[in-house]
Amino acid sequence: MVNAVATQAAERAAHSPRPTAPAVDGRGRARRRQVLVAYLFLAPTLLFFAVFLLLPLGFALLLSMSRWAGFDLGGIEPAGLDNFTGLLTDGSTFLTPILTNTLLFALGTVALALAGSVLVATCIDHLRFQGLWRTLYFLPIVTTVVAVGNVWKYMYEPGGLVNGVLNALGLGSVAFLQDPDTALPSVVVVQAWASVGTAILVLTAGLKSIPQSYYEAAALDGAGAATVFWKITLPLLRPSLLFVCVTQFLTGLQSFALIIVMTRGGPGDATDVAALEMYRQAFSYGDWGTASAAAFVLFLVVLLVTLGQLWFFRRGGEDA
Repeated sequence: MVNAVATQAAERAAHSPRPTAPAVDGRGRARRRQVLVAYLFLAPTLLFFAVFLLLPLGFALLLSMSRWAGFDLGGIEPAGLDNFTGLLTDGSTFLTPILTNTLLFALGTVALALAGSVLVATCIDHLRFQGLWRTLYFLPIVTTVVAVGNVWKYMYEPGGLVNGVLNALGLGSVAFLQDPDTALPSVVVVQAWASVGTAILVLTAGLKSIPQSYYEAAALDGAGAATVFWKITLPLLRPSLLFVCVTQFLTGLQSFALIIVMTRGGPGDATDVAALEMYRQAFSYGDWGTASAAAFVLFLVVLLVTLGQLWFFRRGGEDA
């Protein structure tokens, strides 16, 4: 019976009329209309990106290979790769100390923020009123950089809070922002403190996504707290750690506002970073070509660092 039904169905399918060419053309026209409607809906977004992303990017690329003092577009003069050559030749202050300071600032920020956020997020995960603690640590994020920088600047003063605590402990005062050896680490601490709230939110969300069954199995096996942290918590936090590392590194490499509020690149060039140098070249010295070239060099550094982080985290598995 089943074979008879199947045979009849096959015969009907064989004798049924096949789609004609006009039907196929009609479906093609309908498909093209759908694509056209989709692009019409996307047009405002595409126009926004073209005006505020592609055009500025193209103009910056043009300026990086030109000499221009600003304002008068007719004053743009071709310079080839001279701006890049001036930045990357031996003896250039952009490589040392500016780019070096930028990398050290970003590395220090990532190290402190990551270590502090992992520690605090793990502690919060075992406390009551977790929402309250996350809110308290997130408060510096909603505070303006100018306010944060000025508050810490006064705290670092010889008569400020930090030196007051050191004096109370029997230690001498430290010229945090006036000494070239301590200026950059002092600003790194402030940047890490100000950004640790976002990292805590990401890591606490990552901790919540870890199944409790792993911890229950570890408890049955008699694993200690340190073993559970190193063998279960950290490996399963890899996606969250990757996100925190990448975002913190990007923030550190592009830092500008906190530096200009607290030190203005001083003392000397101890805290001079790439973003601050670009600002000076463009707005103080009127050399927009060099500023644009420095921006593209910084972009290349950011890209290489980000790719390196992705490779490091993903080499142990695709889930990171």
